[in-house]
Amino acid sequence: MNAWVELLRLPALFTVPGDALAGAAAAGARSNPRTLVAIASSLCLYEAGMALNDWADRAEDAVDRPHRPLPSGRISPTAALAAAGGLTAAGLALASTAGRRPLAVAGALAATVWSYDLLLKRTPAGPVAMAAARSLDLLLGGVAANGDIRRALPSALALGTHTLAVTTVSRHETQGGSPWAPLSGLATTAALAWSITRDGTERDRQPGQDRQPGETRKPGRDRKPGRDWQSGGDWQPGRAAATATNLVSLRGALAAVYAATAARPLFHAALNPSPQLTQRAVGGGIRAMIPLQAALAARSGAPVTALLTAALAPAARRFGRKVSMT
Repeated sequence: MNAWVELLRLPALFTVPGDALAGAAAAGARSNPRTLVAIASSLCLYEAGMALNDWADRAEDAVDRPHRPLPSGRISPTAALAAAGGLTAAGLALASTAGRRPLAVAGALAATVWSYDLLLKRTPAGPVAMAAARSLDLLLGGVAANGDIRRALPSALALGTHTLAVTTVSRHETQGGSPWAPLSGLATTAALAWSITRDGTERDRQPGQDRQPGETRKPGRDRKPGRDWQSGGDWQPGRAAATATNLVSLRGALAAVYAATAARPLFHAALNPSPQLTQRAVGGGIRAMIPLQAALAARSGAPVTALLTAALAPAARRFGRKVSMT
């Protein structure tokens, strides 16, 4: 059992639910049972990628990481490949229960994962493929919640950009290398943190500013008639302004947590790009996805979703100390 926990890197699973939750919020929809289906599908596809990654890297790991489950003989290559196939099938089956659009996005996500592990990982397109996979995972949450996928594109781009930086650093985690990858990651982290705090929409800053007192927003998929969608009550100028201030504060706090989580190990790896410190930087980048997802949800005006997502971070950190995420 411990070998499978190590193979599937179970602590990294805590970084997955936030994709769908942030996607639903960014798409302007409330999380619903279909969001839970999207999370379950994402978890299966994520773990499929983990198993397939070790199967594809078994020869390289025999040299660089002989302690890994496959080269050490604790799990056979056949079993790992079968697990990858079974988890992929389960993820697609789950997505199909949410409808054709979620299945189409999940299919694109699965194709990206398999292409990355089998074909693209060691090519210049590898980091881009991994970034695309994370972006698609966020969009899966938006589509499953029946939201507007176009509204979710900026959040998908932000998450993909972070993933691109982390994956670029990870290409040097077994041998070490140049400080330029960690420095690039630091610059990306700073830019994303700044954009999250500055790039809120006018509606997020001043909810209801386009309405007059007594006027209600037209109901949509995720809104009840006559209710303000952020404050949870009838629209009032003072209450809307207070809600906007709280959202800005929450977004800023989560962006700061994101920056701190990712930047510190990246800084150490830039000073000394040894394999050990580079692996820590990659692990920090993976954990930083949780506060990033939470900040994106807050930017979309979903504070409850943001706090629920952020609550996953302590568990990821705790279990990450026992089992490596990389």
